Amino acid sequence: MTVALAFDAGLAVLVLAAAGWTIAARETFAAVVGFVAYGLLVAIVWVRLAAVDVALTEAAVGAGVTGVLLIGAAAQLRGTEAAAERPGAALRVAAVVLCAAISAGLAAVVAMPSDPAPTLAPEAVANLPATGLGNAVTGVLMAYRAIDTLLESVVLVLALLGVWSLAPDRLWGGRPGPGIQPHPDGVLAFLARLLAPVGIVVGIHLFWVGADDPGGKFQAGTILAAMWMLVMMAGLADAPPISRRWLRLAVIAGPATFLAIGIAGFWMADGFLAYPAALAKPLILVIEAAMTLSVAATLALLVAGPPDRRPLP
Repeated sequence: MTVALAFDAGLAVLVLAAAGWTIAARETFAAVVGFVAYGLLVAIVWVRLAAVDVALTEAAVGAGVTGVLLIGAAAQLRGTEAAAERPGAALRVAAVVLCAAISAGLAAVVAMPSDPAPTLAPEAVANLPATGLGNAVTGVLMAYRAIDTLLESVVLVLALLGVWSLAPDRLWGGRPGPGIQPHPDGVLAFLARLLAPVGIVVGIHLFWVGADDPGGKFQAGTILAAMWMLVMMAGLADAPPISRRWLRLAVIAGPATFLAIGIAGFWMADGFLAYPAALAKPLILVIEAAMTLSVAATLALLVAGPPDRRPLP
């Protein structure tokens, strides 16, 4: 057995173990920790499959931001966890049988694919030069699946509106999260001062190289959001009131720019979200820049939660 094969086998065992722990854990916090570990392991799996873009997204969004949101939810539910109703034996057996059936079906699809397997990869690669992009993943997301990507950006905004709607009317427009007094000599403040500038540079770099190399708006936006959250958690900067116009413009900048360029495609290239050959890459980069800003603002505000402090006069 080669070292690579042994590593992959061990990784597969760890992924299954983390998944089993996440399902079997009786405490919410323990299940969330298992979920975060599972996401990081899956990110390593994607790296082994040479899908670096997917690995970055899984680590940043799947395990990172989603893990933080779930930890916050677990903390809110801790007081009611003991009183939660446990499913009966019949329901648990039914869930096991259903999961086993789905797993068997997926295994059959993977083990017995059609010959030849249907794919549009050759056509996608052949037409990628028309976009001017060197990164096939970015080309697929921004050209071939542009409507899906647009809808994903809209879903993020709708999710943020749903979180904000949980605030009582008297606090609408206020600041989310508790006000934190900074501890100048604290470890978290030191980490925020040290890591935030580096993280911002890394985030901008991932956005800039995303057109031709692994990276892009979601990965860059998630890292920028993490740096903003770190600074707020350390108390070095307070969360802005949600009534601020610049904040709302940052949240909708990505979807609005995406939609505007998509509609302009009717005149520029005879189709919605179609790009003229000479302007394809510049237009995509404009969308990516606006989307990076929106993803960063939206994810940070999702973690901050609904307003719970009155707006300043």
